Amino acid sequence: MHVVPGRAGTVADLTRMASEPARSDAPVRPDGPVRPDGQVRPGGPVRPVARVKGVGVVRGGATLLHDVDLVVRPGRPVAILGPNGAGKTTLLRVLSTHLFPTRGTVEVLGARFGHTDLRTLRSRVALASVAMTPLLPMTHTAEALVAAARRGTLRPGAAMEPSERAVARDALDRAGARHLAERSVRTLSQGEWQRVQLARALVGGPDLLLLDEPFAGLDLGGREALVADLDDLLARPDAPAVVMVAHHLEEFPTAVRDALLLRDGRVVAAGPVDEAVTDETVSATFGLSVVVHRDGGRITARVRR
Repeated sequence: MHVVPGRAGTVADLTRMASEPARSDAPVRPDGPVRPDGQVRPGGPVRPVARVKGVGVVRGGATLLHDVDLVVRPGRPVAILGPNGAGKTTLLRVLSTHLFPTRGTVEVLGARFGHTDLRTLRSRVALASVAMTPLLPMTHTAEALVAAARRGTLRPGAAMEPSERAVARDALDRAGARHLAERSVRTLSQGEWQRVQLARALVGGPDLLLLDEPFAGLDLGGREALVADLDDLLARPDAPAVVMVAHHLEEFPTAVRDALLLRDGRVVAAGPVDEAVTDETVSATFGLSVVVHRDGGRITARVRR
C-alpha cells in the first residue's frame, strides 16, 4: 500500500475539530476516567494517561497513520519527532479526542474510544497550536484571552470576575508570561504569543497537555527561553502529562523522557529518549545521515559530513 504523508495542522483542521461530532457508542464506564495524579493504586501501577495501540488513520483515501503504538505516562513527557507530513499533528488530533481513528484502540484518561462520550473528556485535554492564531481575536489583552479559554470560548465576553482574573494570571505565570497580562496580543512578539497560547491551554488545569510545534517561528533566544520555562513547568508536582510535537532535537526540553519518531505515518522508533533517539533512528526518520550529540541533558543533531 502506498502511504501518503500526513500534513501539518491547519486552521481548517482546528475548525473541523470544533465541529466534528463526538463518537458516543456507550456511556462512560461507572468507575469513570482516572485522574493521572501520580498516586499508585494498591496492587498495581499508575494507569497510563493515554494509550494508543495499532492505530491507523485513513482520510480521503490517504493513509496518515499506520499501526502506531504510544503510551503516555504521568511524569514522563513525550516528544514526537519527524519531518513535515509524518503524521505528528494527526496523532495529536487523535489524542485530543477530536479525531476518531480508522482502526486500532485508543484510551485517554482511562476512557476507551467507542465506549464513552468523548465530549466528557475534552475539558481535561488541552491543545496549544500555532494554527489556532487565525481563530483568535487580536484586539484583546493576553489576560482576557486566557480567561476566555477558562470559559471554554475563543472570544472574551463579559467583564472578568476577580476570581477569573486571578486564575488567568496564574496560568500566564506558569507559562512565563505574567508580565504580558495587560498587553494587547497584537503587540506581542511570536515568542510572547506562544506563551499566551500555552497559558490558554494551562488555564483549565488539564490532565493531558498537547503542544503542537510550540517553538514554531521562534529565534534562538526565544526557543531557549521557552525550553527553560517548559522544563520549569514540567518539574512542578501539579504538571499535566505532556505530549509535544517537534521538528528538531534541539527543541526537546530536558524533562522529556520518551520519544516517538515518525516518518510517512509509520513508527521508526519509540521508547525512552536515550534508546529511541540515536544516529540510526534519526537518520532513518529524516532520510539523511545524521550524528546525534548529547550535552547536559540537551540533544542536538548535525548532518554527517
